[in-house]
Amino acid sequence: MQLYRETTHTKPADRVYQWHVIDADGERLGRLASRIAVLLMGKDKPDYSRHQLSGDFVIVVNAVKVAFSGNKRAQKIYYRHTGYIGHLRERTLDEMMDKFPTRVIEQAVKGMLPRNRLGRQMLRRLKVYAEAEHPHEAQVRAGLGKAKEEPAAPTRARRRPPAEAVQAPVAPAAPEAEPQVAEAPAEAPAAEAAAPARRRTTRRAAPKAPTAAKATAAKPKKTAAATRRKAPAAKDAVDSPAPRRRTRRAAASEGPKPEGE
Repeated sequence: MQLYRETTHTKPADRVYQWHVIDADGERLGRLASRIAVLLMGKDKPDYSRHQLSGDFVIVVNAVKVAFSGNKRAQKIYYRHTGYIGHLRERTLDEMMDKFPTRVIEQAVKGMLPRNRLGRQMLRRLKVYAEAEHPHEAQVRAGLGKAKEEPAAPTRARRRPPAEAVQAPVAPAAPEAEPQVAEAPAEAPAAEAAAPARRRTTRRAAPKAPTAAKATAAKPKKTAAATRRKAPAAKDAVDSPAPRRRTRRAAASEGPKPEGE
């Protein structure tokens, strides 16, 4: 049987972060920076996730005593631009170690981290100090106590199901019994013949007499018909113009009548 490990996804609330103290005295810059980047990203943990902040805190002391190979103190140059035209500033590694020894380690580690927000959060967990003293003694002790009390949970192994599942033999189904039909008694046809005769002998119910409300609704309304017939006569009487009386003013406007009339 093939075994495979289940992919673990640890929640941020369940993670236990530690504080690592690294002494840079006599360490090469490149090898020291790669070791710090692994701790910040959390690649040394079994539940590493590239999309989560799973790394630990790193404290670097004695940054002034970092070692370099070859003639890098004079040959390696750091460039910086102020934002104005022609204002490109440059410093050698020797000048950086004299003025800003902590920036040398920070710049080396920054180039080995992801170029996104997650990488900037990882870089904030790096604490670099030029001397051997640092103000994080309480965090270091608390981190060591948590690591002892809460060990990481081991990953569980799960068995992969077989490719072809073996099917259990299915028992043959029992033959269904034929339904037994009970024989009808000999007197059944006689009873069926007698049933229609009884139905024929039943009398139909007499039609119900119409109620008073229906009788009144069926009668025509004489008064309404009479009024409808008389309406046109009254209308003609109203529409016919009445004879107009002849007034003196109308006669004067018509003028004198001819003599022959």
